[in-house]
Amino acid sequence: MELKQKLSEEVKEVMQDLYGLDSDIKLEKTNPKFKGDYTFVVFPYLKLSKKGPEQTAEDIGQKLNSRSSLLKEFNIVKGFLNLVIEEDRWIQALRAELSHEDIVIPDIGNGKKVCVEYSSPNTNKPLHLGHVRNNVLGFSMSRILENNGFKVIKTNIVNDRGVHICKSMLAWQKFAHGETPESAGIKGDHLVGKYYVAFDKAYKKEIQTLTNSGKSPEEAEKSSALMQEVRQMLKDWEAGDPNVIELWQTMNGWVYKGFDASYKRLGVEFDHIYYESDTYKLGKQIVAEGLDKGIFYKKKDGSIWADLTEEGLDHKLLMRADGTSVYITQDLGTAQKRFEDYKMDKSIYVVGNEQEYHFKVLALLFKKLNYPFWQGIYHLSYGMVDLPSGKMKSREGTVVDADDLMDEMVQTAKEQTESLGKTEGMSKDELSELYEILGLGALKYFLLKVDAKSKMMFDPAESIDFQGNTGPFIQYTHTRINSVLSAGGSFKFNGVTQLEEEELSLIQSMVEYPETVNEAAINYNPSLIATAAFELAKKFNRFYHQHSILAAENEDIKSFRLALSEQCGKVLKHSFELMGIQMPDRM
Repeated sequence: MELKQKLSEEVKEVMQDLYGLDSDIKLEKTNPKFKGDYTFVVFPYLKLSKKGPEQTAEDIGQKLNSRSSLLKEFNIVKGFLNLVIEEDRWIQALRAELSHEDIVIPDIGNGKKVCVEYSSPNTNKPLHLGHVRNNVLGFSMSRILENNGFKVIKTNIVNDRGVHICKSMLAWQKFAHGETPESAGIKGDHLVGKYYVAFDKAYKKEIQTLTNSGKSPEEAEKSSALMQEVRQMLKDWEAGDPNVIELWQTMNGWVYKGFDASYKRLGVEFDHIYYESDTYKLGKQIVAEGLDKGIFYKKKDGSIWADLTEEGLDHKLLMRADGTSVYITQDLGTAQKRFEDYKMDKSIYVVGNEQEYHFKVLALLFKKLNYPFWQGIYHLSYGMVDLPSGKMKSREGTVVDADDLMDEMVQTAKEQTESLGKTEGMSKDELSELYEILGLGALKYFLLKVDAKSKMMFDPAESIDFQGNTGPFIQYTHTRINSVLSAGGSFKFNGVTQLEEEELSLIQSMVEYPETVNEAAINYNPSLIATAAFELAKKFNRFYHQHSILAAENEDIKSFRLALSEQCGKVLKHSFELMGIQMPDRM
């Protein structure tokens, strides 16, 4: 039984003996300012004890000390009972961890099915920085859930139809003169994005001409010939016009090939990819069902809506007057299709925080329709990513392109590594692989170390620093451990009787790591894994500089420190695997 859990059980037994309380209790990590491993806060129990906080803590501490198999000593700071575990119990816990070839995470998922939807690109432009955070977050969350015993299905919904797709199609028809990815020498997603931008420029120019002729902005938008052509193209697409369908298939094919290359380089994958062009039809059926049952209503212009005012929201458009669908229509269909495919217990949508209202509506619509899976809908909301002014502008000058970003990170890794003189004895191919691992590792770690809900500032140079809270710092620590183990040769852990402060701190972090992985799954928060990895790497480097490993006082201590280093390396590697980051063999 894990030490914290066992100590919690012992405190629970004491609380039952003293006060007849039969409920779970919570232990917290002791504030670093005070001596202790775990802290029991007694303030909530003063009504039961009918005493002050200090005396209540004293009574509990004395009772626990007289019967606990774990407790070495305790101290009291007001109503906080700080508990210190015997050092030999930490050593035993380390021995138990070393007995497993892999890191063992308590199974809290029990095989429950969870669908994690991430990426969700549009086929009118390449992936950008926001997509990178989305993909990295979704893939890491999937791995964390899998390690906690959940059956995870990684899914992607590609928004491959709609007005925005028709804009790039129409622009290609008008301005491309038959240009293809092969003739242009660029990735297909970038080529299609080029014509999406071309449409926007032409549209703005048209609006400006109309307003200069005396029309109001609203009148100009309504009379825009380009926008009318786009809307007609969408109608023709939904009607199955063969020419429109052929162009759509061709351009989407270019984009998918580009996406696949970006996904492969980023190191993310999916178990199932859904397409809006398939699911929107099912969404329309669901809307029609709700209309027939009187759950939704139709306006005079033919558009279909849901009245959500009783739930504190507003009226939500579900179908346009011309019969074409909107985003929520597609999401209704996708959710239903996914449930038919997998019968999952939970659906996690990794989508930016600007869509919080959208997912409240989605769950509420399914609740009104009495679909069973509405309670399992969870929006893993994340904040937007900003960059320092002037850094890495995209080709369009508006967003940061994912491919450009990855190129920039690998180049920065190359420059940083060479400036530190860390390239000696490595071949050109080995260095190329190392720069890729360091660059993309720095990118992923920097995006994951911040709580997903927070807006963040991404600085490429800062992210790849070999000092501080960065991926390369932890990767370098891992290669340092490998170097020590290689020089240390074979060893057998016979145990020690006394621990140095840095050794005990390392053991505590490693023993507590599985609980951190549980917490990351429960709270849908990969940043907990990143924090644990950084803290462990810092502790190892402090230990490494304070105490000799290979020239220890005797063979038992040397073996113990090698075992400690080996387990630390295993935990660091495991944490990076959960974040989808590679560990280099050397650097």
